[in-house]
Formats: sequence, C-alpha cells, structure tokens
Amino acid sequence: MASTTVRDNKAQSRFELDVEGAVAFANYRLAPSRVIITHTETPRTLRGRGIASELVKGALELIRADGLKVVAGCGFVVDYLQKHPEFSDLIA
Repeated sequence: MASTTVRDNKAQSRFELDVEGAVAFANYRLAPSRVIITHTETPRTLRGRGIASELVKGALELIRADGLKVVAGCGFVVDYLQKHPEFSDLIA
C-alpha cells in the first residue's frame, strides 16, 4: 500500500505519507503536551484504499513515541480513534 513510513514534516506542521508519487497528509497544531490534528487529506486518486488510516496510524505512533497526547480536531481522526482502542491512551 504505502511506499514509505509516515514522517513528521515539522516545517509545514503536518504528518505525511508518500504513495505512488502523491502525498497524503494530516495537518496539526502543537499545544502544551499535545498534538491537535486539524485536517486529513488523501489525494483523490488514492481514496478508498486505506491510505488515510495508514497515515493516521503512523501519526499516532509518532505522537506516542514523543510522549504526547492527541486531540482529534477532524472527523476522520475521531472515527479512527473510536475504531482503534489501542490508541485510547493517547486521547487528551
């Protein structure tokens, strides 16, 4: 599915996932001890293939590795967290 792992593009405040020459991303804002994911976007040609889920999973793993919490500021992330209780410890 994905050609690389999710990366944190700190300069643009977004998590990114390269797939087939396109980039899916999740914008975020930093707050004290938490990351607020405000928007996720998958290129139209990649939609319906689980790319956004892979992106959010990778972003949550990076957030966990940094010892931070997450605030779901977009509907997709809210839904993802409801379906994946293994990340419930990250919810701020």
